[in-house]
Amino acid sequence: MHDDTLLARKLAAILPHLNEKQRRLLLATEARTLGYGGIARVARAAGVSRPTIKKALLELDQPVPAPDRVRQAGGGRKPLRAHDPALLAALEALVDPDTRGEPMSPLRWTCKSTRQLAELLTQRGHPVSHRVVAELLRELGYSLQAPAKTEEGSGHPDRDAQFRYLNEQIKAFLAQGLPVVSVDTKKKELVGQFKTGGQEWQPQGDPERVKVHDFPDPTLGKAIPYGIYDVGRNAGWVTVGQDHDTATFAVASLRRWWEVAGSYTYPDAARLLISADGGGSNGYRVRLWKVELQAFATATGLEVTVCHLPPGTSKWNKIEHRLFAHISMNWRGRPLVSHEVIVDLISATTTRGGLQVQAELDTSCYPTKVKVPDAVMAALHITPHDFHGEWNYTISPFPVSVEL
Repeated sequence: MHDDTLLARKLAAILPHLNEKQRRLLLATEARTLGYGGIARVARAAGVSRPTIKKALLELDQPVPAPDRVRQAGGGRKPLRAHDPALLAALEALVDPDTRGEPMSPLRWTCKSTRQLAELLTQRGHPVSHRVVAELLRELGYSLQAPAKTEEGSGHPDRDAQFRYLNEQIKAFLAQGLPVVSVDTKKKELVGQFKTGGQEWQPQGDPERVKVHDFPDPTLGKAIPYGIYDVGRNAGWVTVGQDHDTATFAVASLRRWWEVAGSYTYPDAARLLISADGGGSNGYRVRLWKVELQAFATATGLEVTVCHLPPGTSKWNKIEHRLFAHISMNWRGRPLVSHEVIVDLISATTTRGGLQVQAELDTSCYPTKVKVPDAVMAALHITPHDFHGEWNYTISPFPVSVEL
């Protein structure tokens, strides 16, 4: 009995440090060493069954398997799909009901979480946990994904041709050292203690506190950033407005850029190329945009050429990914508590490629719904290009300013 106590102590000390296979082989070796009655003594000392030790004795006599295998081939619990061959088909019918023949699935118009899928599968006679559902979905090639913006609708048949024409104009202007700018209005931002997208490094457990609801502050209002990106110099200008995004505001921002930066950078320039979206305050259908550009051309003496991006392609405007994207990254996770803070954050935006940005606050008022009579449009000194003259045109300086 004393020997059995010592054996129990030895096994209790070493077995916890071994894996399943190693424990089996150790118990079988001890039983074989003890000889007659060894199986019973080892079973009592280790607290295992005799059949387990008998099977382990047979395992000792088998060829040595691969060093990383713990169980024999085929050992362990069988996967659920082996017991329930219809499980995978039932799961796919729920995840993708339109293509799997179950258009009336109760999950057709709801979020397909793994818990919902597991619950419905169990109700249909396929008991399964939400963890197993997640594993099966990965095996079927599914993963958590957000919708991707790729569908642009029916594109204009001359979309690609317009892009080629625009690129040719840009190359020609840059080759002559003339200014080329990309213009657009950035997304309007709420001013105040509101949440912005992204994250910022803060002390652990001390995030920036912001308002729960994004209701505009009637005192602070919104910020309207209108940007001018100098393609040749990799430089940006942003006017932060407080009133309305109108064509007058857009051209006022362009005029301010020319007064502060453009005229000094291009002192000998007689022509300017503007790349603009097809819609918005600088859209090709906006009469006031062309009227204001005529006044700008007359005041500066510049011959202004405008090439609009074709409809539905605003995301390809250079200003979007060369200026606005970096501004958004610079203020990510920061509440835009005032217009002055917004101006400072925009001005501090830089990139490894050398981008420099200037920003100013514009407190002027810009009325909306300004009507431009046909007579005023007819008086403009505007020359449509041969290729899509509605998208591509040149406005020459006029000796007499146009009155609205």
